[in-house]
Amino acid sequence: MPKRQKLQSELKGERDYGVFLAAQMGGVPEELQLMIQTAQLDEQAGGLRPRGQYVVRVLGVKEHRASLGVFGNFFFAEDHPLLFHYNEPRQTIHFSGKPADIHELVLDIHQAYVTTFGPWRELAGDINRTQPLVSLLASGEGVLGVMPQPVAERVAKVFAHHKMTCTLDDEPAPAIDDHGRSQKMKLLGIGDSYFVAMDYSVDEIGKI
Repeated sequence: MPKRQKLQSELKGERDYGVFLAAQMGGVPEELQLMIQTAQLDEQAGGLRPRGQYVVRVLGVKEHRASLGVFGNFFFAEDHPLLFHYNEPRQTIHFSGKPADIHELVLDIHQAYVTTFGPWRELAGDINRTQPLVSLLASGEGVLGVMPQPVAERVAKVFAHHKMTCTLDDEPAPAIDDHGRSQKMKLLGIGDSYFVAMDYSVDEIGKI
């Protein structure tokens, strides 16, 4: 069984847990090495019984948040809100017109953003911050910001709902490397931690 599948198989049961032991820089730029121990709840002993120990290499890391300790959730993903800023087309959002209730418009824009990204992103990171949002929207026309296509399309529907005009202009497509390969990112989630990177590899480093 491939080591990645073996690691995942040891973390999928109701009594299975992992321990995120350490994270350190790897041997090449933009590489992290994560030390993961798997364990199973031993109800008779009242604790966790170790099963295996692994090193996960995060290759070409672009973004991460690491929190060491016990976790119950472990997954790899190629489609996740955290990947939208890397993998989805980006669009500039132009608007014109004035809403009947500007505060309702602001709330609806926030709701469209939160519905897309949940707790993973903040609206402030994607909007035009040359002036306060209320002032920008009250100006009658301008650029709201540059956002990944999934949220840009939702925001466009918000403007339409408020009887305003909105156009979406595509930004340049994601770059490809020297070999013509896409620069699509992948996600690794470990409890409250996450890693956005080009790829991952898993090796078992000893039997317990």
